[in-house]
Amino acid sequence: MNEFQVPADLGRILGKIYCGEGFSNFTADQWRIFILIYATVVLWEYLEEVDRKILTYFVRICHLFVNRILETKSLDEIHKKIVDVVTLIEKKYGRNVITPNLHLSLHLSACSLPNSHRQIEPELMRRLINDNRINEMIYIENNLKGLEILNTRQSVGSLLEMDQFDHDEMKRFWMYSRTIQESTISGKEPFPGEILKPFSENIPLSADRILDLMIAYYNDTYENLKFRKPFETDSLNSIIIPLKINKYCHCRIGSEIFSSTFSPRHQKSSYILAKFASENDSIDIYPGQIQFFFVHEISTNKINMENHYLAYVHTEFYPKSRDCIIPVHHILG
Repeated sequence: MNEFQVPADLGRILGKIYCGEGFSNFTADQWRIFILIYATVVLWEYLEEVDRKILTYFVRICHLFVNRILETKSLDEIHKKIVDVVTLIEKKYGRNVITPNLHLSLHLSACSLPNSHRQIEPELMRRLINDNRINEMIYIENNLKGLEILNTRQSVGSLLEMDQFDHDEMKRFWMYSRTIQESTISGKEPFPGEILKPFSENIPLSADRILDLMIAYYNDTYENLKFRKPFETDSLNSIIIPLKINKYCHCRIGSEIFSSTFSPRHQKSSYILAKFASENDSIDIYPGQIQFFFVHEISTNKINMENHYLAYVHTEFYPKSRDCIIPVHHILG
């Protein structure tokens, strides 16, 4: 360690790590310098082949993570190498050494958030508490009291953009799922969130074989209107639906992000609970898996075009049918 001569702008590192407390006094910055610069040269000759692989992968992971700009493709590489590291450790040292920290590291790439260095930890905790409160209220009949508690101080820093809704908006959105029988939700209603990129633009409805399902969805949703495919002549006064949609991987509702099988790396967050109206007008809550989110622009008054925010859901309780298409407003969690 004492023989290393590094540029002054890299910062200093404790030289006698083999004495006393050793690494215990290292700062995060000193750990970064040690791993990226010193570790491979200092430890290489003392490691067996498997440990050398573990160290090599770990150094690469650290190198990618400390970059000022972290790209999506880098996150994919980071996740793959973390899996390799954990697998090698388990094979050589046994499953009992797989600590909770090693397990949590497998979720790092999926949990990456921009950090503004403005108390992001309390912000995340407040967001978690608010989400839990909403989930509790969903399952308590006629309980609107308490939604005002969500109207607390504004978020700051990196979470500010994700928190641009007030308790009135959340109350209105929450009521959409509670009044599925009394008021029909078409999908064009506002919601406290957004459809997130990446997305595929101008995808033909025929590509996913859901054109007939879309016709059935609109005819059920708008009872006083009639919808049809282009070039059909059986009902000339009906509305022709456009044949293009924009497909999305993710949707944010409030502070919660839902994914889909359209984004293979995030399939674990594609499982949802949603409300379905059955033929006898009863309301059922079923689990399902979102295949993709999509936005469909259509004119219901033959004048203005309106965006409908929908999800294509697969559930074991319904075959492939019109019920596979739901407004994002019917997602409970």
